[in-house]
Amino acid sequence: MDKPKTNLDFRLMSMTYKIRDFFSPRIYILREVGIKSGFTVLDYGCGPGSYIIPIEQMVGQSGKVYALDIHPLAIKSVKAIASKRQFTNVETILSDCKTGLPDSSVDVVLLYDIFHDLGNPNAVLTELYRVLKPTGFISLSDHHLKENDIVTGLTGSGLFKLSGKTKKTYSFGKTESHK
Repeated sequence: MDKPKTNLDFRLMSMTYKIRDFFSPRIYILREVGIKSGFTVLDYGCGPGSYIIPIEQMVGQSGKVYALDIHPLAIKSVKAIASKRQFTNVETILSDCKTGLPDSSVDVVLLYDIFHDLGNPNAVLTELYRVLKPTGFISLSDHHLKENDIVTGLTGSGLFKLSGKTKKTYSFGKTESHK
């Protein structure tokens, strides 16, 4: 996420996501992840908030959802969703890297369709390593990248190891050597 998309680009992306979500609801992907009630989830690069409603339903009132994006319209969109649905456990973060979250506070980080766009992936992975709980993991899906690029991109830093693969996502846990 070097720099935010233009407002027009963001609005066009949001429109295409609404069409995508109609034909392929995001809950189908999230069911593969294993998000449970009470989890804290960080949707890193949340865009217009396609995953916010199903994540909030999965974590329940005892859980927490953080939605991070570099684009102010993304944050505005997620805030509107949370307000309309009266979600009290959804918070937004406007940032291109740092989350501002406490160490070891997140169960799952969603990196969906954003890894290919990161300007400094190592800085982002270092930040995600910091905020993930020891048993936490990254769930990654990025149709812009081949499997080898995804695995190498996440494991090359030495911070994460591939821990699973489902139909639509890859899971990466923290490595022991950096704990």
